[in-house]
Amino acid sequence: MKTMVVFADRRDAGRQLARRLEHWRGHDVVVLGLPRGGVPVAYEVAKALGAPLDVIIVRKLGLPFQPEVAMGAIGEDGARMLNRHLITRAGVSPEEIDEVEARERAVMEERILRFRRGRARISLAGRTALVVDDGIATGATANVACQVARHLGAARVVLAAPVAPREAVEHAEGADEVVVMSMPREFMAVGMHYNDFSPTSEEEVIALLDAAAAPREKDEAAGPDADEDVGIPVGDVILAGHLQVPPGATGIVVFAHGSGSSRHSPRNRYVASVLQEAGLGTLLVDLLSAEEELDRANVFDIGLLAGRLEAVTAWLGTRADTRGCAVGYFGASTGAGAALQAAADPASPAAAVVSRGGRVDLAGPRLGEVRAPTLMVVGSRDEYVLELNRQAQSLMTCPTRLAVVAGATHLFEEPGTLSEAAELARDWFVEHLHGSPGDRPPGGPVSGG
Repeated sequence: MKTMVVFADRRDAGRQLARRLEHWRGHDVVVLGLPRGGVPVAYEVAKALGAPLDVIIVRKLGLPFQPEVAMGAIGEDGARMLNRHLITRAGVSPEEIDEVEARERAVMEERILRFRRGRARISLAGRTALVVDDGIATGATANVACQVARHLGAARVVLAAPVAPREAVEHAEGADEVVVMSMPREFMAVGMHYNDFSPTSEEEVIALLDAAAAPREKDEAAGPDADEDVGIPVGDVILAGHLQVPPGATGIVVFAHGSGSSRHSPRNRYVASVLQEAGLGTLLVDLLSAEEELDRANVFDIGLLAGRLEAVTAWLGTRADTRGCAVGYFGASTGAGAALQAAADPASPAAAVVSRGGRVDLAGPRLGEVRAPTLMVVGSRDEYVLELNRQAQSLMTCPTRLAVVAGATHLFEEPGTLSEAAELARDWFVEHLHGSPGDRPPGGPVSGG
C-alpha cells in the first residue's frame, strides 16, 4: 500500500510544490493564491520562482431560496459564470440573479480592499496565471478561479496544488495544465495530508501579500527604469535587442547568445531577471540580423560576433542612462567565445565576463589577452565542454574561476541547475561591476574553482 504523502504545513507544501513547478522559472508568470489557505502555499511558490504574487478571489452565487447550491460564481473586473441549465430549472429570474450578484460582489470588493490594502491587481494580460491552493477537494472553487483568470486576460492557466483526488484532477475545467503532487486512491480530506492544517488568518494573508509586494513597490518608488525594445545600428544592419536598466544601476550586462538562440531565450531571460533583481541592467541582443542568421557560417564567425559585441558596447556609451555603467559580458555556448574575444581587445571596457556552458575555447589565442575577471559555469554532465573550459582556464592570466554545477547538462535543464548558474553569475557581476570600467584590475593570478 502506498504511503500517504503528508506535509508539515502549508509553507512546507509550497516549497515542495515549487520544485515541481521549477520549469516555469524565467517565464512571464503571475502566481495567484486562493484565500485563505492557498496564499501561504502560493507565497512559497512565488518566492521560489521569482514571480509576482497576488490573490484571486471568487464568490459563489447561491440560489436565492437555497444559498448553499451554486448557480454561478463571480470574480474581479465583472467576471461572471452562470449555470444556465440550473437557473432555468430553478426558475430564477434575471432580477434575482442581479440581486444575489450585487450582494456577493460587495463582499468580494471588501475582501479585495482588505487583502491588497489599496494595491492594484497585477495584470494577467498575455501572461501565465499559476492558480495555487492548499489542496483540491471537489475542484469547484479552483475551476471557477481558473475561468476568472482566463477572463482577466491570462494567455495560459495552470492549476497547482499539493494534494487532490484523482477524479477532481481528471475533471478540472478552465486550466491548460494541472500540477498535483499527491493523488491518493482513497481521498477523504485535504487536512489529512498536513501535520499542521490550522486555519490561515486574514492577517497572515495580508502579511504575505505585503511581503511579496514590497520589492516591487521599492523599485517603483525608486523611479522609472528603462525597459524597452531597441534597435542598435551597426554598419549596414540594425541589431534587435531588449534593454532593461533598473533605477540607480551602476553596471550593465550584455548577453551574447549561443548558436540557435536569440534575445528571446527563456534561459537567458531568466538569468537577466536575476541580475535585474540585484540592481544590474541587462541588454539581451541578437548579434546578427535575421537575414545574416540564414548563413550558418555567420553563427560561428567568432570574429564577426565579437566585433558586433564591441559595437553594441560602444552604443551603450551614447545613452544617458547607461553611459556611466560598468559593463559585463554574459556568454552562452558559442556566445562565450565572442564575449572573451571582445574582452581581449586592449581598449575593451569589459569589467567582468561570465560564461554559461560556454565554448570559451573559440576565443583561441586571444584567451591570454583577456583582462576582465572571468567566471566559467559548466554542468558536471557536460563533460566535453567542461574539459574545454579547463584547458582554456589554463591559458588565461586574468582572475578566473571554474564553477561546476552538479548534475547539470549543457542546457541546464535539470531542476535547480539554472537557478544555481544564475546566482553564480549574479554574485560575480555584483562583485566586479561595482565601479567604473577603469576601476577593474588589469590582470591577476589564476584562481581555480
